[in-house]
Amino acid sequence: MKMLINSPETVVADALRGMAAAHPELNVDVEGRLVVRRDARERGRVGLVSGGGSGHEPLHAGFVGYGMLSAACPGEVFTSPVPDQMLRAASAVEAGQGVLFVVKNYTGDVLNFQMAAELAEEDGVRVEQVLVNDDVAVTDSLYTAGRRGTGATLFVEKIAGAAAEEGAPLEQVAAIARRVNECSRSFGVALTACSTPAKGGPTFDLPDGEMELGVGIHGEPGRERRAVMPAREIAEVAVGAVLEELVEVAPADGPVLVLVNGMGATPLLELYGFHAEVARLLEARGVPVARALVGNYVTSLDMAGSSVTLCRADADMLRLWDAPVQTAALRWGR
Repeated sequence: MKMLINSPETVVADALRGMAAAHPELNVDVEGRLVVRRDARERGRVGLVSGGGSGHEPLHAGFVGYGMLSAACPGEVFTSPVPDQMLRAASAVEAGQGVLFVVKNYTGDVLNFQMAAELAEEDGVRVEQVLVNDDVAVTDSLYTAGRRGTGATLFVEKIAGAAAEEGAPLEQVAAIARRVNECSRSFGVALTACSTPAKGGPTFDLPDGEMELGVGIHGEPGRERRAVMPAREIAEVAVGAVLEELVEVAPADGPVLVLVNGMGATPLLELYGFHAEVARLLEARGVPVARALVGNYVTSLDMAGSSVTLCRADADMLRLWDAPVQTAALRWGR
């Protein structure tokens, strides 16, 4: 596989050096694997910290900035960051109001963030945690106990980040983050496997002419494999799976936030065409779309494919979604 890298061993460090050069508004600790807002401790806000394995960019470092995350802890490719990173992140953003950890439901992330939370509290830092587990495709997968955390992570980080920016207390920021997660469901599809720098080739076997329905963001198996289908049929599977689970979220006739997310190698031309099918199906089923976001936000290296995330949003969530944000990968209203 051809990759635009120096070596597999330095790929994360090289990316962090590039982020530091491109975004001087961020403090990037290359050796310590930490990305922090320069103004993280100003005005006594609640600090928001997230992180996970690299390879899902712009998640999470690309969402550090005004109105979103205070800090991100990037691990090695598809590998959880370690508790020491999370502890240093909590210390770097703690401004007297406590810290919220946003944790995707993968075993390594869950265990390491829990350990970091305990260590931070021993140091006198109040910590709340929210677990993102929005993927409806499978339960108890290769990396998880329960459902995987995927596209809803963006919704949680944006909406909770806006609440923190407004000066909401820790308990309130944690509550809105949990509510967003509870109101969100996702389903992903893969057209090709992803390739890690260390392996230098596909991480799983997906024959030509086949696709994986319900794939995870590390290439974990989904519900089934089928012959490649047109976008309209893929959308029917993904939207149907999400709406089947979303009926338990009240109000059943409420509007939704929509994320049509690329897995890394699918161009916007295809993603917008796929979104057209998603929007058509939602309209046909009487589901009003409040806001839509299309692009590569929660990726899986060079995997081709897409995920669909819907969040049943109330007025407060929509207000916080619309609030100004200024990060490397998401920005509006400022």
